[in-house]
Amino acid sequence: MKDKIVMPLWTCCLFIVVMNTTMFNVSLPVIINDLHITSDLGSWVISSYSIGYALSTVIFSRLSDRVPVRKLLTIGLLILGLSSLLGLFAHSFAILLLTRILQSAGAGVMAGLGLVIASRYIPLERRGAAIALISSGSAMAFGLGPIVGGVISEYWGWNGLFAITVLVLFALPVLLYFLPRETANPDNTFDMIGAVLTVINAITLLVAITQQSWIWFAIGVLSLVVHIVYIRKASLPFVNPDVFRTPGYTRLIVIGFCVLVVNLGNLFLMPLVLADLFGRSSLTIGLLIAPGAIVAAFCTRFVGRWIDRYGNMRFLMIGHVLLAGVLTLFMLGLSQSALIITGGYLFFSPALSASIASLNNETSRILPKAQIGSGMGMLQLIQFFGGSMSVAVCGLLLHSIPGVPVEEAYHIVYGCLLLICLVSLVIVVWHSKTSHSGAVQGSAAK
Repeated sequence: MKDKIVMPLWTCCLFIVVMNTTMFNVSLPVIINDLHITSDLGSWVISSYSIGYALSTVIFSRLSDRVPVRKLLTIGLLILGLSSLLGLFAHSFAILLLTRILQSAGAGVMAGLGLVIASRYIPLERRGAAIALISSGSAMAFGLGPIVGGVISEYWGWNGLFAITVLVLFALPVLLYFLPRETANPDNTFDMIGAVLTVINAITLLVAITQQSWIWFAIGVLSLVVHIVYIRKASLPFVNPDVFRTPGYTRLIVIGFCVLVVNLGNLFLMPLVLADLFGRSSLTIGLLIAPGAIVAAFCTRFVGRWIDRYGNMRFLMIGHVLLAGVLTLFMLGLSQSALIITGGYLFFSPALSASIASLNNETSRILPKAQIGSGMGMLQLIQFFGGSMSVAVCGLLLHSIPGVPVEEAYHIVYGCLLLICLVSLVIVVWHSKTSHSGAVQGSAAK
C-alpha cells in the first residue's frame, strides 16, 4: 500500500466526516430556532449522528476481517453521499433526524477502516505518525468545522451543510486505486445477531438517558443481559470477548470513553455558551473556536514523531492534564468573556489530538494482530457512545437542574466534565504504572 498517498487522502475524508458533527454543533442554535424545538431535543441532531457513527464504525471494523476493505469503503461512502443529498431538502425535525442517522451509517467506514489499514499495513516504527495524521484530521475537523458551519449557516442556511459531505465521493476512485486488493475471507464469519444486539444495547440505553425513562432503561439492561448470555454461547460473537482478556485493554477503552465524553460535551456546550451568554452569531462562533483547531493541526506535525520516539503514555498524561486545566478555566471563568472560550480551546484542541493519537497507538500496540479489527472497532464504539451520551446528558442538565438558571447550569455541567477528565487521568496513571511493571517483569524473566 502506498501509505504516503492513501493516509493523507484518508485523513482529508475523515476530516469531512468528523466535520459533519462540528458543523452542526455551531449551527444547533439556529436549527433549534428554525424548527422550534428544545435544546434537549436538538441534541439528538448531534447524538444520533455520533451513536450511529460509533455503531457503523465497529461494524465496518468487524466486517474488515471478512470483506475486502475496498468493497466496504465503496458501500460506506455511497450511503454517506446519497443520504447527504436527502439532507439538502430536510425541512422538518423528523427528516433531519432520519438523514443524520443514514449519514452516520456510512460515515463510520472512514474511522473504522482508517485505524484498521494503518494497523494492518504500516510498520510499527511508522505507525504512530500515521495514526497521529488520522487524529489530526479529527482535530482539525473539531475546530475548523465551526467556521465552515458558521459561514454556510450564515449565508446558505443549515441545509447547505449537507453538501460538504458529498465531497468524499470524489476521493473514492483514488482510494480504490491505491488500496491493497484483498481477497474475501469467508472463514471469518460475521455475527449478524450479535451486531443487532449491539445496536439495540446502544440505542435503548441512550434513549433511556435522554428520555429519563425507567422503562427504556429496563429494556436496555435486559438487552444487555441477553447479549452477554449470547456472547458466552456463540462461537465467534460480534463483540469478541478475547480482546477484553488482553492486559490493559479494558483500561484503555474506559479512557477512550471518558475522553470522548469530555470532547463532544465541550463541543456541544461552547456554541451554546457563545450564543446564549454573549449573543454571538453562527459565523462569529466559528471564528472564535477555529484558532484552537489551527494550533492542533500545526502541533500534529510533531506529535506523531514524538509519540514514536518518547512513547504513548507520556503524551496521554500531558494531554489529560491540559484538558483538565482548560475545563477548570471554563468552569470558573466562563461568563467573564467570550475570549475565555477562544483561549481555552487553543490548549484543549491540541491536547485532545495528542490524547486520542496516543490512546489509539497504545491500543494497537497491545492488541494481537488477529484482534486488531475487533479491538480497534470496539474502542471506537465505546468512545463515540460516550460522546453521544455526553451530548444528550449535557442537553438535559442545562434545563433540568431545579432552581438553577441556564447561565449557572453551564458552570455545573463543565464541573461534571472536569470530574470525568480527572477520573480518566487517574486511570491513565494506573495504566502507565501497570504497563511499566509488566515490561520490567518481562525483561527480568528474559
